[in-house]
Amino acid sequence: MKILILEDEIYLAQKVSSKLVDEGHTCEHYTSFSEIDKTKKYDTVLLSMNLHTTNCEDVIKFYKDTIIILFVTYISDATVGNPIKMGANDYVQKPFMMDELIRKIHHYQVFNKIEKELCLYENYFNMLFDGVESDYCVTKLPLLVETNDQKYSDKLFFQYANNSNLPIKILSLSKVNLVQEIKDLNKSTLYYMTDYHSLKKSLKDMLQKAIVDLNVIISSLDNEPEFMYEKIESKNSNNMIANDNIMTINDYVKLVVNTFQDKYPDTELSKKLGISRKSLWEKRKKLGVEKKK
Repeated sequence: MKILILEDEIYLAQKVSSKLVDEGHTCEHYTSFSEIDKTKKYDTVLLSMNLHTTNCEDVIKFYKDTIIILFVTYISDATVGNPIKMGANDYVQKPFMMDELIRKIHHYQVFNKIEKELCLYENYFNMLFDGVESDYCVTKLPLLVETNDQKYSDKLFFQYANNSNLPIKILSLSKVNLVQEIKDLNKSTLYYMTDYHSLKKSLKDMLQKAIVDLNVIISSLDNEPEFMYEKIESKNSNNMIANDNIMTINDYVKLVVNTFQDKYPDTELSKKLGISRKSLWEKRKKLGVEKKK
């Protein structure tokens, strides 16, 4: 890390700089803000609140996007409270142990890294779920989500997880030892289990018995008529074949009609589907697909 030290106690600044250099950092020391090349960028600023030639508020405002740790001789609103409200991150009180300062620098270094990663993941998820409609409000667990597109179930789970304080564990039921996983299930964890459709009936029955009163959301790419808990559908009406799952004939007809009815008349649609126009009319009625005018 590149560290700026603003401190007019020369001996203290040299001691701090020497220790940080030994830790692998690069340090620059100044006694006044006016001496600094303002075009330079720093990862951390160590700012003494006792500088006589510098308005510390100006330093905090200028380096507001940088880790700022204050050197203070006493704790008050003027030395700690107000500067932290303005953007400083933390403080150490003189005299301080060098290990304490190093721990704080490392802490905020890791914190900033995690914050950037979270921002990256948030942007990625927003892009991934763009256009995915999921307005169902989860009120009771365990819950099974029947879907033809894994993203629809994923979005529902992450929306619920964002409002939960429980730690999360995600399991692909097609890849884990279910018997072993069942032994480790507990009420203090929120579970998301995908690929339920890949299980044999005996394993499905075993899992259902094991998740009673647990915080579990399960995703399946098939219809699951024998699921004994809460169950919803969250499907993509424009998804032809999602996640290597073969659609039912009715789902396929419904998809084709919804997607192409504004481009082809019923005569042409029925030909492409290999059915009569009368059969198409009957399927519209059965599947609840209104004809667009």
